[in-house]
Amino acid sequence: MSNHAPRTTGQRFAWGATVVVSALVFAFLVAPILAIVPLSFSSGSFLTYPLPGFSLRWYQDFLQSDRWMLSVKNSFIIGIASTLLAMLLGTLAALGLSTWKSRWKAVVLAVVLSPMVVPVVITGVGLYFFFAPLGLTGNYWGLILAHTALATPFVVVTVSATLQGFDMNLVRAAASLGASPVVAFRRVTLPLILPGMASGGLFAFATSFDEVVTVLFLAGPEQRTLPREMFAGIRENISPTITAVAVILTALSIILLVVMEALRRRTERLRGNAP
Repeated sequence: MSNHAPRTTGQRFAWGATVVVSALVFAFLVAPILAIVPLSFSSGSFLTYPLPGFSLRWYQDFLQSDRWMLSVKNSFIIGIASTLLAMLLGTLAALGLSTWKSRWKAVVLAVVLSPMVVPVVITGVGLYFFFAPLGLTGNYWGLILAHTALATPFVVVTVSATLQGFDMNLVRAAASLGASPVVAFRRVTLPLILPGMASGGLFAFATSFDEVVTVLFLAGPEQRTLPREMFAGIRENISPTITAVAVILTALSIILLVVMEALRRRTERLRGNAP
Protein backbone atom coordinates (compact mmCIF):
# COMPACT_ATOMS: atom_id res chain seq x y z
CA MET A 1 0.00 0.00 0.00
CA SER A 2 1.14 3.52 -0.70
CA ASN A 3 1.99 5.75 2.24
CA HIS A 4 1.15 8.88 0.26
CA ALA A 5 -2.17 10.57 0.99
CA PRO A 6 -4.45 11.06 -2.02
CA ARG A 7 -4.17 14.43 -3.70
CA THR A 8 -6.94 16.93 -3.27
CA THR A 9 -8.66 18.54 -6.25
CA GLY A 10 -6.68 21.73 -5.73
CA GLN A 11 -3.39 19.86 -5.65
CA ARG A 12 -4.25 18.00 -8.85
CA PHE A 13 -5.23 21.25 -10.53
CA ALA A 14 -2.00 22.94 -9.40
CA TRP A 15 0.07 20.00 -10.66
CA GLY A 16 -1.71 20.01 -14.03
CA ALA A 17 -1.28 23.79 -14.38
CA THR A 18 2.42 23.47 -13.57
CA VAL A 19 2.87 20.80 -16.24
CA VAL A 20 1.03 22.87 -18.86
CA VAL A 21 2.94 26.08 -18.08
CA SER A 22 6.27 24.22 -18.07
CA ALA A 23 5.45 22.63 -21.42
CA LEU A 24 4.53 26.03 -22.91
CA VAL A 25 7.75 27.62 -21.62
CA PHE A 26 9.79 24.72 -23.00
CA ALA A 27 8.07 25.00 -26.38
CA PHE A 28 8.68 28.77 -26.42
CA LEU A 29 12.40 28.25 -25.79
CA VAL A 30 12.87 25.36 -28.22
CA ALA A 31 10.67 26.59 -31.09
CA PRO A 32 13.29 29.02 -32.55
CA ILE A 33 15.87 26.23 -32.61
CA LEU A 34 13.49 23.78 -34.26
CA ALA A 35 12.56 26.40 -36.86
CA ILE A 36 16.18 26.62 -38.02
CA VAL A 37 16.61 22.90 -38.65
CA PRO A 38 14.37 22.62 -41.74
CA LEU A 39 15.88 25.80 -43.21
CA SER A 40 19.31 24.19 -43.18
CA PHE A 41 18.01 21.54 -45.58
CA SER A 42 16.40 24.02 -47.97
CA SER A 43 17.28 23.85 -51.65
CA GLY A 44 16.55 27.58 -52.07
CA SER A 45 18.96 30.46 -51.73
CA PHE A 46 16.86 32.39 -49.20
CA LEU A 47 15.58 31.74 -45.70
CA THR A 48 11.92 31.33 -46.52
CA TYR A 49 8.97 29.08 -45.68
CA PRO A 50 7.59 26.98 -47.25
CA LEU A 51 10.75 25.25 -48.39
CA PRO A 52 11.16 24.97 -52.18
CA GLY A 53 12.77 21.58 -51.68
CA PHE A 54 15.23 19.60 -49.58
CA SER A 55 18.98 19.57 -50.18
CA LEU A 56 22.30 19.14 -48.38
CA ARG A 57 23.93 21.91 -50.43
CA TRP A 58 24.44 24.22 -47.45
CA TYR A 59 26.17 21.55 -45.39
CA GLN A 60 28.34 20.83 -48.42
CA ASP A 61 29.06 24.54 -48.80
CA PHE A 62 30.11 24.69 -45.15
CA LEU A 63 32.42 21.66 -45.37
CA GLN A 64 34.02 22.77 -48.65
CA SER A 65 34.55 26.43 -47.70
CA ASP A 66 38.11 27.34 -46.72
CA ARG A 67 36.78 30.35 -44.82
CA TRP A 68 34.41 28.29 -42.68
CA MET A 69 36.94 25.52 -42.11
CA LEU A 70 39.53 28.06 -40.93
CA SER A 71 37.02 29.42 -38.43
CA VAL A 72 36.31 25.89 -37.16
CA LYS A 73 40.03 25.23 -36.72
CA ASN A 74 40.49 28.52 -34.87
CA SER A 75 37.55 27.78 -32.58
CA PHE A 76 38.97 24.39 -31.61
CA ILE A 77 42.53 25.70 -31.15
CA ILE A 78 41.41 28.56 -28.92
CA GLY A 79 38.71 26.52 -27.18
CA ILE A 80 40.92 23.55 -26.28
CA ALA A 81 43.88 25.69 -25.18
CA SER A 82 41.74 28.01 -23.03
CA THR A 83 39.88 25.03 -21.55
CA LEU A 84 43.10 23.35 -20.43
CA LEU A 85 44.37 26.58 -18.88
CA ALA A 86 41.01 27.23 -17.23
CA MET A 87 40.94 23.72 -15.75
CA LEU A 88 44.43 24.18 -14.32
CA LEU A 89 43.88 27.66 -12.89
CA GLY A 90 40.29 27.01 -11.78
CA THR A 91 41.19 23.79 -9.96
CA LEU A 92 44.09 25.44 -8.14
CA ALA A 93 41.89 28.38 -7.19
CA ALA A 94 39.11 26.12 -5.91
CA LEU A 95 41.54 24.03 -3.87
CA GLY A 96 43.12 27.13 -2.37
CA LEU A 97 39.80 28.77 -1.54
CA SER A 98 38.42 25.58 0.02
CA THR A 99 41.20 25.44 2.61
CA TRP A 100 41.71 29.19 3.11
CA LYS A 101 40.23 30.59 6.29
CA SER A 102 40.11 34.37 6.05
CA ARG A 103 37.60 37.18 6.20
CA TRP A 104 38.80 38.17 2.73
CA LYS A 105 37.81 34.85 1.22
CA ALA A 106 34.38 36.10 0.07
CA VAL A 107 35.96 39.15 -1.56
CA VAL A 108 38.56 37.09 -3.40
CA LEU A 109 35.89 34.60 -4.52
CA ALA A 110 33.76 37.46 -5.85
CA VAL A 111 36.72 38.79 -7.86
CA VAL A 112 37.46 35.32 -9.25
CA LEU A 113 33.83 34.84 -10.30
CA SER A 114 33.36 38.40 -11.61
CA PRO A 115 33.80 37.46 -15.32
CA MET A 116 30.54 35.50 -15.00
CA VAL A 117 28.53 38.61 -14.02
CA VAL A 118 30.37 41.52 -15.64
CA PRO A 119 28.94 42.29 -19.11
CA VAL A 120 31.11 40.74 -21.79
CA VAL A 121 31.33 44.04 -23.67
CA ILE A 122 32.98 45.70 -20.66
CA THR A 123 35.33 42.74 -20.30
CA GLY A 124 36.18 42.88 -24.01
CA VAL A 125 36.96 46.60 -23.92
CA GLY A 126 39.07 46.20 -20.79
CA LEU A 127 41.01 43.30 -22.27
CA TYR A 128 41.63 45.22 -25.47
CA PHE A 129 43.15 48.22 -23.68
CA PHE A 130 45.15 45.89 -21.40
CA PHE A 131 46.40 43.59 -24.16
CA ALA A 132 47.09 46.19 -26.87
CA PRO A 133 50.27 47.64 -25.28
CA LEU A 134 51.51 44.08 -24.69
CA GLY A 135 51.10 43.06 -28.33
CA LEU A 136 48.45 40.48 -27.51
CA THR A 137 45.84 41.66 -30.01
CA GLY A 138 45.53 40.07 -33.43
CA ASN A 139 47.10 36.75 -32.34
CA TYR A 140 46.12 33.45 -30.78
CA TRP A 141 47.72 34.06 -27.40
CA GLY A 142 45.60 37.09 -26.66
CA LEU A 143 42.39 35.23 -27.49
CA ILE A 144 43.43 32.16 -25.49
CA LEU A 145 44.19 34.27 -22.41
CA ALA A 146 40.96 36.25 -22.79
CA HIS A 147 38.85 33.12 -23.12
CA THR A 148 40.70 31.57 -20.18
CA ALA A 149 39.71 34.55 -18.03
CA LEU A 150 36.07 34.11 -19.08
CA ALA A 151 36.03 30.33 -18.63
CA THR A 152 37.98 29.87 -15.38
CA PRO A 153 35.07 30.85 -13.06
CA PHE A 154 33.02 27.90 -14.36
CA VAL A 155 35.78 25.50 -13.33
CA VAL A 156 36.06 27.19 -9.93
CA VAL A 157 32.31 26.75 -9.34
CA THR A 158 32.14 23.08 -10.36
CA VAL A 159 35.31 22.02 -8.53
CA SER A 160 34.25 23.97 -5.42
CA ALA A 161 30.91 22.16 -5.50
CA THR A 162 32.74 18.82 -5.69
CA LEU A 163 34.97 19.79 -2.78
CA GLN A 164 31.91 20.45 -0.60
CA GLY A 165 31.58 16.70 -0.05
CA PHE A 166 35.32 16.02 0.04
CA ASP A 167 36.75 14.64 3.29
CA MET A 168 40.13 16.28 3.96
CA ASN A 169 40.90 13.49 6.43
CA LEU A 170 41.64 11.29 3.40
CA VAL A 171 44.53 13.59 2.44
CA ARG A 172 45.79 13.64 6.04
CA ALA A 173 45.62 9.85 6.14
CA ALA A 174 47.67 9.62 2.95
CA ALA A 175 50.25 12.02 4.39
CA SER A 176 50.44 9.99 7.61
CA LEU A 177 51.24 6.93 5.49
CA GLY A 178 54.20 8.68 3.92
CA ALA A 179 52.68 10.10 0.75
CA SER A 180 54.12 13.39 -0.46
CA PRO A 181 51.69 16.27 -1.22
CA VAL A 182 52.01 15.56 -4.95
CA VAL A 183 51.33 11.84 -4.52
CA ALA A 184 48.42 12.51 -2.14
CA PHE A 185 46.87 14.88 -4.66
CA ARG A 186 47.35 12.48 -7.58
CA ARG A 187 46.16 9.35 -5.78
CA VAL A 188 43.48 10.74 -3.44
CA THR A 189 42.25 14.24 -4.31
CA LEU A 190 42.38 14.16 -8.09
CA PRO A 191 40.22 11.03 -8.65
CA LEU A 192 37.50 12.47 -6.41
CA ILE A 193 37.40 15.97 -7.94
CA LEU A 194 37.95 14.80 -11.52
CA PRO A 195 34.20 14.77 -12.38
CA GLY A 196 33.95 18.39 -11.22
CA MET A 197 37.02 19.31 -13.24
CA ALA A 198 35.60 17.61 -16.31
CA SER A 199 32.24 19.34 -15.91
CA GLY A 200 33.95 22.69 -15.50
CA GLY A 201 36.10 21.94 -18.54
CA LEU A 202 33.00 21.28 -20.63
CA PHE A 203 31.45 24.56 -19.49
CA ALA A 204 34.74 26.31 -20.22
CA PHE A 205 34.94 24.84 -23.71
CA ALA A 206 31.32 25.77 -24.46
CA THR A 207 31.96 29.32 -23.21
CA SER A 208 35.03 29.72 -25.40
CA PHE A 209 33.45 28.07 -28.44
CA ASP A 210 30.40 30.35 -28.24
CA GLU A 211 32.21 33.61 -27.42
CA VAL A 212 32.05 36.36 -30.06
CA VAL A 213 32.40 39.74 -28.27
CA THR A 214 36.02 39.42 -27.17
CA VAL A 215 36.88 37.99 -30.58
CA LEU A 216 35.50 41.16 -32.18
CA PHE A 217 37.88 43.24 -30.06
CA LEU A 218 40.99 41.06 -30.07
CA ALA A 219 41.04 38.82 -33.17
CA GLY A 220 42.84 39.55 -36.41
CA PRO A 221 41.83 38.32 -39.87
CA GLU A 222 43.51 34.94 -39.27
CA GLN A 223 41.86 34.32 -35.88
CA ARG A 224 38.20 34.55 -36.91
CA THR A 225 36.31 31.92 -34.92
CA LEU A 226 33.11 30.16 -35.92
CA PRO A 227 30.75 32.49 -33.99
CA ARG A 228 32.66 35.49 -35.38
CA GLU A 229 32.24 34.13 -38.90
CA MET A 230 28.52 33.60 -38.31
CA PHE A 231 28.19 37.14 -36.97
CA ALA A 232 29.94 38.52 -40.05
CA GLY A 233 27.75 36.40 -42.31
CA ILE A 234 24.56 37.75 -40.73
CA ARG A 235 25.75 41.34 -41.19
CA GLU A 236 27.19 41.04 -44.69
CA ASN A 237 25.35 38.27 -46.51
CA ILE A 238 22.60 36.16 -44.99
CA SER A 239 23.24 32.72 -46.44
CA PRO A 240 21.45 29.46 -45.52
CA THR A 241 24.94 28.12 -44.76
CA ILE A 242 24.58 29.88 -41.41
CA THR A 243 21.58 27.68 -40.57
CA ALA A 244 23.63 24.56 -41.33
CA VAL A 245 26.35 25.81 -38.98
CA ALA A 246 23.71 26.59 -36.33
CA VAL A 247 22.33 23.04 -36.53
CA ILE A 248 25.84 21.59 -36.16
CA LEU A 249 26.51 23.80 -33.12
CA THR A 250 23.16 22.77 -31.62
CA ALA A 251 24.08 19.11 -32.04
CA LEU A 252 27.44 19.80 -30.38
CA SER A 253 25.67 21.52 -27.47
CA ILE A 254 23.37 18.51 -27.02
CA ILE A 255 26.39 16.19 -26.91
CA LEU A 256 28.02 18.40 -24.26
CA LEU A 257 24.82 18.35 -22.19
CA VAL A 258 24.65 14.56 -22.37
CA VAL A 259 28.27 14.27 -21.26
CA MET A 260 27.72 16.71 -18.39
CA GLU A 261 24.69 14.74 -17.24
CA ALA A 262 26.75 11.54 -17.28
CA LEU A 263 29.44 13.26 -15.22
CA ARG A 264 26.84 14.53 -12.76
CA ARG A 265 25.48 11.04 -12.25
CA ARG A 266 28.99 9.67 -11.78
CA THR A 267 29.66 12.32 -9.14
CA GLU A 268 26.48 11.34 -7.29
CA ARG A 269 27.51 7.68 -7.38
CA LEU A 270 30.93 8.52 -5.99
CA ARG A 271 29.36 10.53 -3.17
CA GLY A 272 26.91 7.71 -2.48
CA ASN A 273 29.77 5.19 -2.23
CA ALA A 274 31.86 7.43 0.01
CA PRO A 275 32.12 6.24 3.61
